[in-house]
Amino acid sequence: MTEPVVAVRGEINREVPPEIATVSVTVSARDRERQPALARLAERSTALGALLDGYAEAIERRETSGVYVYPETKGAGERIVGYRGSVTLQVTVTDFAVLGELMLRLADQDQTTVGGPHWALRPDSPAYRQARHDAIGDALTRAREYAEALGARITRLLQLADAGLSGSGLPAEGAPIAVGMRAMAFAADSGGGPNFDLEPRLQHVYASVEARFAMTEPVLD
Repeated sequence: MTEPVVAVRGEINREVPPEIATVSVTVSARDRERQPALARLAERSTALGALLDGYAEAIERRETSGVYVYPETKGAGERIVGYRGSVTLQVTVTDFAVLGELMLRLADQDQTTVGGPHWALRPDSPAYRQARHDAIGDALTRAREYAEALGARITRLLQLADAGLSGSGLPAEGAPIAVGMRAMAFAADSGGGPNFDLEPRLQHVYASVEARFAMTEPVLD
């Protein structure tokens, strides 16, 4: 006689604080002549690096994501009227207490564009592992509740898989991450200058598993 089986899906969906914030910083330069434009770009890039050096303890990494230098032409012809260049850095910050101050100082640099912050979890964040563990716990709880409702109990695990891999047709597991900025306040500090009050946006973590358990014979009377 085939033993009764209960099939369930365990899910977990929670919000957790972000671990990192990424800021994009671009410095630009322009001149009618190529060499002065390059010299100005190098100078501003060096100044940017020096500013970031002052926040070394708050910055996990900084990476150059693009360097562009190109001539500017006028009209439909190829007559060059100037040269423009830019350097873009992606800065990953872990100390959110100084993030607003850092962004303001970056934005105060000459010919500088600042974008962000983009909140996120690290790819290997413990939050993902904990979510998977909790999804298994949810599956076990559901299976026990179904069995108990039938006057039975589960006896052993038959199968455990990521959602969508067991052939049940259920949606696959995902881990959607909400990025962006929840709030930014712009106010005056005691020195009369601007101040950013940033609120890290919570990240949504989702995990789902499918499980099949053997159980004792139900009591259907």
